[in-house]
Amino acid sequence: MSAFLHISALEAAAPLFSIVPETKRDVAEREALLDAVMGLGRTRKTSEAIRRGRRPAEGLAFSAGAADGRLIGTVRLWNITAGRCGATETPALLLGPLAVDPSMHKAGVGGALMRHAIGEAARLGHGAILLVGDPEYYGRFGFSSAATANLSMPGPFEPHRLLALEIALGYLAGATGTLAPTSRRQPSVITGDTAGHHRFAAACQHREIPSIVIQN
Repeated sequence: MSAFLHISALEAAAPLFSIVPETKRDVAEREALLDAVMGLGRTRKTSEAIRRGRRPAEGLAFSAGAADGRLIGTVRLWNITAGRCGATETPALLLGPLAVDPSMHKAGVGGALMRHAIGEAARLGHGAILLVGDPEYYGRFGFSSAATANLSMPGPFEPHRLLALEIALGYLAGATGTLAPTSRRQPSVITGDTAGHHRFAAACQHREIPSIVIQN
């Protein structure tokens, strides 16, 4: 094999993306990506009411970056209480939003973000993750509505889309009530790059590839 072919093979094998902890530099691109993929109405979702004005759970905000440095995916998890079990609150995590750049919708970015997030949540000792999303998609990661029959959201929601993954078996047994935020509070996000935000959103909206709206 020639040196040229050897180098070409290495380049071809290079990963399409990597998953890393989110940094402040990702905020503007993240917000533009979410607007482009989920629409400006995303801020009116019931899940957003739990996240609004809060910091993600410690160590549980992730970005997917393309080889060229672009942000192509995002997922964050938030500290909540999943109702109570008797007189005791049930601490858990709320996952979302999960979103992927439309140009990468067949590259496995969403699945990789999910597996990474679940693995880190388990490593950090969390007992359960909840989300509002498509049962068919999230079922492949172990999520179901089996443990959420007695739980609700603080606003309109479809009960069959309130899903949970019990990292610790039986963790949500007996839990009942409404999900509530417990994450630390933070000031409103200011991206500092409004023009770039709108350019990114416009570019996504004009692509022919369907947007990936995985979860609210």
